[in-house]
Order: sequence, then structure tokens, then C-alpha cells
Amino acid sequence: MADKTSSNAYWAANIRVITISLVIWFVCSFGLGIILRPALKGIMVGGADLGFWMAQNGSIYVFLVLIFAYAAKMNKLDKEHGVDE
Repeated sequence: MADKTSSNAYWAANIRVITISLVIWFVCSFGLGIILRPALKGIMVGGADLGFWMAQNGSIYVFLVLIFAYAAKMNKLDKEHGVDE
């Protein structure tokens, strides 16, 4: 029974990390790049307005940071639950 509880806790934490990562990526790519683009028009980044920059470059950078953050968080989570390599 304890093994089942531990497994459920691991997967609940795993799903929570994935959900948070997807929400961050959605807000940065779709929210800032598309929905809020008109509101971000006056803020300049690298010669372009922030909304355009987020749609073209920023969401990719956020995605790359999320990959490394996800890997680090999952390594820590694996060690906490005893399923690390």
C-alpha cells in the first residue's frame, strides 16, 4: 500500500511540474505574443516591440529555459522519491 501511495505522490508532483511548465509557456508564447501584443506595442526590445519580440524570439528562449528547469526539477523529484538513476 505504501508503494502505491508513493507512486501516486510522484505522479501527482510530476503532473504539477508539467502543468506549471505548460502554463508558463502558454502565457509567454500565446498570451504575450498574440493576445497582449497591442498592449505591449510601446515597449521596445532589440529594435522591435515587446509583443513581436515575444512572438518571434522570446517564446523560444522561454521554452529553452523551461527545458533545463524541467530537467533539474525532475532530477530533484526523482531523488526525493527514490526513482533516480
